[in-house]
Amino acid sequence: MSSDQNKPKVAEGRADKDRVVIFDTTLRDGEQCPGATMTFDEKLEVAELLDEMGVDIIEAGFPIASQGDFDSVQEIARRAKRSVICGLARAQTKDIDICAEAIKPAKRGRIHTFIGTSPLHRQYQMGIDEKEVLERVTASVTRARCYTDDVEWSAMDATRTEHDFLCRCVEAAIKAGATTVNIPDTVGYATPDEFAGLIRMIVERVPGAEKIIFSTHCHNDLGLAVANSLAGVGAGARQVECAVNGLGERAGNAALEEIVMAIRTRGDVMPFWTGIDTTMLTRASKLVSRVTAFPVQYNKAIVGRNAFAHESGIHQDGVLKFAGTFEIMTPESVGLKESSLVMGKHSGRHAFREKLKELGYELGDNALEDAFVRFKALADRKKHVYDEDIEALVDQEIASAHDRIKVVALTVIAGTGGPQKATITLDIEGKQHTYESTGDGPVDATFRAIKAIVPHEARLPLYQVSAVTEGTDAQAEVLVRLEADGKTATGRGSDTDTMVASARAYVSALNKLLARESRRKPESMLAS
Repeated sequence: MSSDQNKPKVAEGRADKDRVVIFDTTLRDGEQCPGATMTFDEKLEVAELLDEMGVDIIEAGFPIASQGDFDSVQEIARRAKRSVICGLARAQTKDIDICAEAIKPAKRGRIHTFIGTSPLHRQYQMGIDEKEVLERVTASVTRARCYTDDVEWSAMDATRTEHDFLCRCVEAAIKAGATTVNIPDTVGYATPDEFAGLIRMIVERVPGAEKIIFSTHCHNDLGLAVANSLAGVGAGARQVECAVNGLGERAGNAALEEIVMAIRTRGDVMPFWTGIDTTMLTRASKLVSRVTAFPVQYNKAIVGRNAFAHESGIHQDGVLKFAGTFEIMTPESVGLKESSLVMGKHSGRHAFREKLKELGYELGDNALEDAFVRFKALADRKKHVYDEDIEALVDQEIASAHDRIKVVALTVIAGTGGPQKATITLDIEGKQHTYESTGDGPVDATFRAIKAIVPHEARLPLYQVSAVTEGTDAQAEVLVRLEADGKTATGRGSDTDTMVASARAYVSALNKLLARESRRKPESMLAS
């Protein structure tokens, strides 16, 4: 398909009324996804990329949730160059005051306050009646307006709220000074026709609706988040709340990349536009996947590994003759390249650097040299080095660069004869510790050895192994999820040796749990 065919259909004569504001909640709702917690530095890295790619509003966190959340929101607010920085607050005075303090350094800041409006939330979550909900709506928006003229109000569980009462709440929020009103499908219950009808009904019935922006925030419990969001835009909403890779509570949020590319690609039926630089979508997807240790499914729309892959002979023949026969958008439009460098043990640093750039990585000289050395070692062990191998190799090092505990060496004895043994050496802030343990298989023995060096009570609810590429020499990618004291951490490790990958994944998850133990250092947890 030609580049002209991939340009937005409404490139000329764009009207402000057709602009869809992109509100990214990767750092707030996305981080609430179990196991997806990010470190302070990782949040700053994601926020910087979102700001650069043209996201209109970045919901940077929930400042009252923790000191760490407050600090990250405040630092993101301080660093943002283009985006509005938003903090979330319940309909409570303290929440709003702390949120205001967190976003204070921003060039443009927003307070986003919310309250449950449905009968289920009123009765079972809050135990209050309609009158008190309305009072809290007015009070919270009024309080927020004391700090900023950019206030968003959300009706949590709006799609299961009585229409008359929902309209009264929206009217109260507008009268109190809300400039954006969000109508969330909090539990992913609505269908596109229902959701569009709801937005249309509110716009038509509520006085003052024409003066504000209506927003969608749709969850994906039935797989309809993107469809519902776009239906809402068609009905008059002009802000979409979404997250990179669709990250979020339960089944996730509407995926930012799918919203943006649907609008860009189907301008003939959706004559709208966004300010997003779509060539950065793949880079954003890879970054969020790395920092959360949540892999992107191969068949994920827009950014999945197979999104622009063709295996069928008919498809291959068609694409070779004219890409538009089976591709409705070009790889370049989302930040990929059609051409690919074939990497192997004879590749030099220049080719390796260019390959990293193509894959969305910008490494400093020292980091590049370290990655190149590891690439050469991998190339010596593997017949074919695929893009996915390089991604796994670089992601592994980036993810563990600041870890206080690292895997130095691992020796495993396995087989039918038994007993299965593992001897592991861990580097803990510069000091090496070695332990040998037996177990019910090599993985169990390895994890027991780690636990002997760093005692903890974390539970292992997930251990998952997959191949990065095909072949018997493929790198194994292991996901490990640990739970302790109500906290969840997910670690990812990769290596051509599955046991080494398993140890790295376990240690990665353990590092994330230990990072939250702010008053304790790993040394204090060593076995005596």
